[in-house]
Amino acid sequence: MAERPPVPPELASRLGAVLTRFPDCVEEDAWTGVRWRVGQATVAHVFGGEDQLFRVTFRAELGEVMAFERLGPPYFRASWGENVVGLLLDDRTDWEELGEFLTDSYCLQAPAQLAERVPRPDLVDQPDGA
Repeated sequence: MAERPPVPPELASRLGAVLTRFPDCVEEDAWTGVRWRVGQATVAHVFGGEDQLFRVTFRAELGEVMAFERLGPPYFRASWGENVVGLLLDDRTDWEELGEFLTDSYCLQAPAQLAERVPRPDLVDQPDGA
């Protein structure tokens, strides 16, 4: 079995720049890779896989989980947790989109009094399908 590569410091730094701006979100070493938590709740986890590819996992609204599963690479649904999703990180990663995913993950995992302090995209102008 191949070993998991360590997360390059510049990758952890780039993710950390997004995540550590959230209230009480802290970076720490994980069982493999690096994770960011608010309290005891994991917001995001970046790690190298045995296939030598890097992934970041995070939480999504339950209604979005199936979309991650159906879109296919670079998106995926994790095999643990009902709302854990992620994406493969490479030269084509859309960092703006990933920032939005990480913001949503933080807001799902954080206590309400912290989550309400984080600006989120305005969903009011989206069509309601009616």
